[in-house]
Amino acid sequence: VQLQASGGGLVQAGGSLGLSCAAQGYTFSQHSMAWFRQAPGKEREFVATISWRDGAAPYYATSVRGRFTISRDNAKNTVYLQMNSLKPEDTAVYYCATERRPFGPPTDYATDYDYWGQGTLVTVSS
Repeated sequence: VQLQASGGGLVQAGGSLGLSCAAQGYTFSQHSMAWFRQAPGKEREFVATISWRDGAAPYYATSVRGRFTISRDNAKNTVYLQMNSLKPEDTAVYYCATERRPFGPPTDYATDYDYWGQGTLVTVSS
């Protein structure tokens, strides 16, 4: 199993970035996916999750709701995170993750995810 995240970079506050995570080595369409992030000196935190069922039931952390959008393309084995109206506090390494249970519901618990990408750094300048 391999998850390859990309799309991070440096952006000014108020700007936008789009992240992608390409998965291989398992049946992507059967697993819910999520994005987490870890800021310097802080613990990893949940950002967004999406159901295996054709992108149903997206759920967001309160801090990003209304600004971030998670989506997926099962034909391309890829999950996305579109980030708008970025704030300096969004600065972090962003990780994509695969929910461990086939056909399992999307959750915001990191322990429910057993495969993780390598992370991509997002830096938002003020």
